[in-house]
Amino acid sequence: MKDCIFCKIAAGEIPCSKIYEDDAFLAFHDIAPQAPLHFLLIPKRHIRNIMEIEGGDDALLGALLYKAQALAVELGCGEKGARFVVNCKADGGQTVDHLHIHVLGGRPLAWPPG
Repeated sequence: MKDCIFCKIAAGEIPCSKIYEDDAFLAFHDIAPQAPLHFLLIPKRHIRNIMEIEGGDDALLGALLYKAQALAVELGCGEKGARFVVNCKADGGQTVDHLHIHVLGGRPLAWPPG
């Protein structure tokens, strides 16, 4: 989608602090981190939000979650854990209309958030 900031980041049109990239996914540090480790993992294919996934997206979503946990472990959260967050639409706190997972770690995180 041409107006999506995450699509532009995935296409290399906007720079990011990249952690990981392959043909399907891109991970990069959040520009406003809420924990010592805070990165986003996005599918390169534009999907607006989790409410708009389709039956054929199950393999992509499984791979997205697997990659999120693998990166969290690689970046030091394997022993103490991390928080994996998917915000959805305005009431869910989604500010960019492109499916993404926030991965936060490196300190104890309170519940409920905010």
